[in-house]
Amino acid sequence: MNTIQKKLFALRDEEYRNFHSRLIPDTDPETIIGVRVPEIRKLANELYGTKEAEIFLSDLPHRYYDENMLHAILIGMIPDYGKCIDKIGEFLPYTDNWAVCDSMRPKVFSKNTESLEFQAYQWIDSDKCFTVRYGIECLMLHFLTDNFSVEHAEKVASVSCGEYYVSMMVAWYFATALAMQWDTVIPFIENRRLDPATHARTIRKAVESFRISDSQKKYLKSLK
Repeated sequence: MNTIQKKLFALRDEEYRNFHSRLIPDTDPETIIGVRVPEIRKLANELYGTKEAEIFLSDLPHRYYDENMLHAILIGMIPDYGKCIDKIGEFLPYTDNWAVCDSMRPKVFSKNTESLEFQAYQWIDSDKCFTVRYGIECLMLHFLTDNFSVEHAEKVASVSCGEYYVSMMVAWYFATALAMQWDTVIPFIENRRLDPATHARTIRKAVESFRISDSQKKYLKSLK
C-alpha cells in the first residue's frame, strides 16, 4: 500500500462506503475505500503542488475509486490550461463511472472557453462512454450563457452511442439548456430530436427544475 492509499484508508467511513457504493453500482465495492468528498478535497489541498501529488497523477491506473476521485479533484486545481488538458487526456481513459467524471471541474476552463469549445467537441467524438459524457458536461457548464450557440445543442443532440450514462448527461444538458435558452432549445424537444429514452429523461429532469416556470413544465409534459 502506497502513502496516498494509506492516507485515504485513514479517512475511511464504513457507513458512507456502504451508502455510496449503491450510487455507483457498476463499480466493484471492493475498490471503494469510503472517503467522503469533503475529506478528499481536504487531502487534495494538502497534496497539491507536492512531488507526491505529481507522482500520483502520473501513476495510472489507480486501484481504488477514491484514488480516482482524488485524481479528478487534483486535476481541477491545475491553473495552467495546457497542462490541465494534458492531464485530463491521460486520465479520461481510466474514468469508468459518473461520480469521478463529474468531479473533474477545472476552474481554469472558465478563462479558456474558446479553446475548450474545440476540446469538448473532440471529447464528444470519442468512442469512450465517459469521455463523451465529460465533453457534454463541459458544454453544459461553460456554454449555456453568453457564449451559447445552437451548434452546441446540435452537437449534443447528434450523440447516439446508446450508453445509459451518456443518455443521462444529454438529458441533463438539455434540461439545463431549456432553463437557460428556452426559445432556442425547445424545438429540439418539440421535434423529438433525441432518442425516446433520452427525450423522456430530459422532460423528467426539466419538470423537476426550479428554474423552469410552471407553464413551461405543463407544456413539456404535453410533449411526452
